[in-house]
Amino acid sequence: MRYAHGGGLTPKEQQKRERVRLQAAERFARGEKTEAVARDLRVTPRSVRRWRRAWEQGGAEALRSAGPASVERLSPAQWERLERELRRGPLAHGFDDEFQGWTLKRVKLLIGRMFHVGYTIQGVWKLLRRHGWSAQVPVRRALERDEEAIEVWKTEVWPQVKGPRPTWAPTSASRTRPARG
Repeated sequence: MRYAHGGGLTPKEQQKRERVRLQAAERFARGEKTEAVARDLRVTPRSVRRWRRAWEQGGAEALRSAGPASVERLSPAQWERLERELRRGPLAHGFDDEFQGWTLKRVKLLIGRMFHVGYTIQGVWKLLRRHGWSAQVPVRRALERDEEAIEVWKTEVWPQVKGPRPTWAPTSASRTRPARG
């Protein structure tokens, strides 16, 4: 399955999804129609048809979760240690530039240094999402932020850069004949 955020399902979400599939199996056994099952379980009829085919071939066991798509390479103890270190911040780990946030690349490097385990950038993102971490947003605005200058830019500069909004008007241009001038 593919999901919008690209990270797959957490173990808790996998269990919830498995329960839905097993509810569908019970309803298949009672002979209920695909559309009714889909509507009541709030899933697409296409998913229900796929589940029904699997159920017909292997019973309810065929609808059980196969587990995570990949095995996590960090043990629970290692993950706890990594989380503690992430909370200490990047400065504590030698990242001392002006940007004091964690990037996926920095987390990847930290995992490699601490545990000698290689992850891709995408793998780090999936790992963090699986454990409830999300993209960082600054806690407070920059001291240098000038609200008046921002307002002037929005009202005076941006409209000039953006240009006027195009209006609809009939034209004589055509794909089959050149425009007459």
